[in-house]
Amino acid sequence: MVTSASSSSSHIHGPLANAPVSARARRLLEALYTQYAQGLADPLKLTLVSLERELFSHAERARNSQVQADLYAEMQHLRERGERFAPRFLEALQQELAALCEPRRSTPATESGNAQPFHALTLVEDTDIDRDIVLSEIARREASRCNTQLQLLGQRFGVLAAAPAFEPEHVPLGPHAACRVLREAGDVLGLQLDTQLMLYRVFERQGLERYLELIERANILLAHEGVLPGLVYLPYLAKPATPRRPARPAGQERPGEGSPSASPGGMGGAGARGAMAHGHRPLTSWSGQAPQAAWGAAMFGEGHAPADLADSGGHLADPGEGSANDDRFAPALGSLHEMLGIARQQPGFTQAGSKPGVSRPHTGGTPVQAQALNHTLGALQSRTQVGEGASHGPRSIADVQQELLRMLRAEHGPQAGLSAQDTDTFDLLGLLYNEIDREVRGGTSAAELLVRLQVPVVRAALQDKAFFVRDQHPARELLNAVAESGATWLADDDTDPQLLQKLGNAVDKVVTEYQGDEAVFEAANQEIQGHYRAQARKAEVAERRHVEAARGKERLEMAKRLAGDSIEHVCAERAPPKFVQTLLKQAWSDVLTLTLLRQGEQSEEWADRQQATDRIAEVTCQPTGGPPDIALGSEVESALLQVGYHRDEAGAIARRLSTPGGEDDVTSRTELTAKLKARSRLGEQGEGDAAPRKPAPPVRNPAEESHYRALRTLPFGTWFEFVTNQQGDVRRQRLSWYSLITDNALFVNPRGQKIGEQSLDSLARLMAAGQARIVTEEKGRLIDRAWQATVRALRSLAGGGRAPQEQPA
Repeated sequence: MVTSASSSSSHIHGPLANAPVSARARRLLEALYTQYAQGLADPLKLTLVSLERELFSHAERARNSQVQADLYAEMQHLRERGERFAPRFLEALQQELAALCEPRRSTPATESGNAQPFHALTLVEDTDIDRDIVLSEIARREASRCNTQLQLLGQRFGVLAAAPAFEPEHVPLGPHAACRVLREAGDVLGLQLDTQLMLYRVFERQGLERYLELIERANILLAHEGVLPGLVYLPYLAKPATPRRPARPAGQERPGEGSPSASPGGMGGAGARGAMAHGHRPLTSWSGQAPQAAWGAAMFGEGHAPADLADSGGHLADPGEGSANDDRFAPALGSLHEMLGIARQQPGFTQAGSKPGVSRPHTGGTPVQAQALNHTLGALQSRTQVGEGASHGPRSIADVQQELLRMLRAEHGPQAGLSAQDTDTFDLLGLLYNEIDREVRGGTSAAELLVRLQVPVVRAALQDKAFFVRDQHPARELLNAVAESGATWLADDDTDPQLLQKLGNAVDKVVTEYQGDEAVFEAANQEIQGHYRAQARKAEVAERRHVEAARGKERLEMAKRLAGDSIEHVCAERAPPKFVQTLLKQAWSDVLTLTLLRQGEQSEEWADRQQATDRIAEVTCQPTGGPPDIALGSEVESALLQVGYHRDEAGAIARRLSTPGGEDDVTSRTELTAKLKARSRLGEQGEGDAAPRKPAPPVRNPAEESHYRALRTLPFGTWFEFVTNQQGDVRRQRLSWYSLITDNALFVNPRGQKIGEQSLDSLARLMAAGQARIVTEEKGRLIDRAWQATVRALRSLAGGGRAPQEQPA
């Protein structure tokens, strides 16, 4: 039964009573809080009961009395302070609602709210990192499960806050908020880290099991009260996760934006530090899935775009709706045409995509009607179809314009020409194509397909006056898909024959069928995007295998280190004979490593192996001639057989490790040493791991240290561009995984295939030297980078970097 806000007469005391919202919004928030408090009452109690049961179960299975005593002490803490848990949880939940209108944090989080900047972290704060990781995973799983209802609730909370829709991580009653609240409430119990992590997992089972139902009931309540009734969530209309940022005026670009040394899509010398400092999100999506940039807002300085334009996103009115649509884009269109008019007067202006030195087509005369212009372009388009001299058609936008004028004047007389607005469209398309060509490798199938798309794209741009200021346009989306298939940052082995075939079919479809209906572009692009999504899934599977292998290597490395430290400690404390120490550090170290990998550091097996190590040192330190420890010898031999030693080798090593003085009359030291050298150690088959631990790297300079610290906070999946030669060519690689323990970083290519590994330290040095840079979301797509470069060039020509005055809406 859903509680009605209008029928609820209870008044909430606490932070919600003073929330800075309207009276109606406060009443609805109080009703939502009451609903959640009732729905969570039993789950919160069950969470504590289940936690106590798990603690008792762990205590019963404890490997020693000390661990058991610690668990019983945790149970006592839980009984003494458990009654504070539910009230604190509900109070924190009320605070989340009361903070509805406060500025939202820019980083998606299940943050605790008290996390410190990374540079302030110390070793004792590792517990905060562990807690954040567990809570983040819990919130991510639950948010994925109730994604649709969460999106609807975010829209409705945006109405209550008189603000844009809330992203899932910021919804006050969403899973991310519940995890933030859980952490605050869990602190009042005063539990140790392991018990806190246990509390979080128990809450996931007890408290979040029916959380989807609570979110659904919240949507029903708000819809019943008239907050966006009948709202339906359509995934393809979802707002991109990253905030769109308009381009900056020339001379004010951030590092990597307009700098000649900055590679397309990169951050120049700013790297991770610049991306973090300026709020740019690193690109983590696979090829073809990067979020779109804001085209209309590129006409204005940051923060100066008209609100109706900046918020338009991809949900713009259809161009066929007439003057209302034109009025909406008038400020951006006016700014664009003004910049173009001033730029034409400059000597450095190159018209319509023509090469420097090519004469400008004479476009003056009497403008022909739109219908006649479209008819002539249709005839020109038919000549670019397969089998009809497509390869001999226009090769640039300037060629298209020249051929169009020739055909118009042949049909309508020598006075026929183009309107000023149509001429602007040709010039802008030419400049845009120029920038695209800079990033597409010549001689590729993509380059030829881009040429064949020129006439349909020209027709689409002439028909839709808002072509250059709409944030999304089907023709541009297809143009981007084709261009990215031949991008310069792709290696030769990244070529996808199936994709090239689909692109060719899509372009054929457009050239053959397009007669002014954007749906033709949309259908062609959707087919390509379906292939991109399928490829992304395959890449994720391939990447996951490499990540698991890297994590396995990390676990092996950590187990080796711990085993080595254990043996070093015993050798330093008891000082057994030198040859015994050699056997311990080679053969017996493999036994300890395997035990750690299989059983873990907290297992009884590991404790037994440590005791055996102590016993080995104790026996071999005794004077030579004493009786061997038969039981110890059997245990050592059995353990060595498990790690792959032959029986004769295992027996020889076991005799020396279980005999006083470490002596053996059967096998000589020379013979045993030769056998040890001839065999591979655990985990060293062809991996080159036999080398000793790497020495500490040289001290990093301030720039390298800054990059290094920022790298350790990057999300997995961040794309990097690496400079490959002196000409500045780059290759794009994905940082799939890195370890804060071993400092290793794993990179794959756009198809999920492993490229290699390197340390975060070496990556930071490359970034400081300008040889590697992060790809950010706003520069993730080739078409968006090309447009931003076009606008920067126009703005630079239109007054040496002076942006034109903003026109009134």
